[in-house]
Parts: sequence; C-alpha cells; structure tokens
Amino acid sequence: MGKRWTIDEIKKYVENNSESKLLTTEYKGFSQKLLIECSCGNTFEKTFKKFKSNHQRKCDVCQPPKESR
Repeated sequence: MGKRWTIDEIKKYVENNSESKLLTTEYKGFSQKLLIECSCGNTFEKTFKKFKSNHQRKCDVCQPPKESR
C-alpha cells in the first residue's frame, strides 16, 4: 500500500515541484480532484496522482492536453 499524503504534504509537493499553488484545504483521498492555481493565475482541477505521476502541473492554457490516440 502506498503512502498516505496529508494536505500539508501535498501543498509542499505542489509548491516545490511546480510554479502552481494548491488552493484545496482538505484532502479526502487519491480520487479527489484538487483545486490548483497555475502561475498564470488560472485555476484548474487535477487529482494528486495525475499532478504527481503524469506531470500535469499547469492549466490547460499553459499546458494543453495531449490529443487522444
């Protein structure tokens, strides 16, 4: 079983590994979408897994989604 992250640990991870800022104040689990503010000022939602593992660390304007295959 993986590590259980706290909201404070996630906030530090977001700030240390991107130019974005975590706006969500409560973490309920890996499937929860977190509200994040991009460095450009836009807000976006991503699960922590996608943010951490898939490097989806910016809004769709700054980092457009990849086209589906």
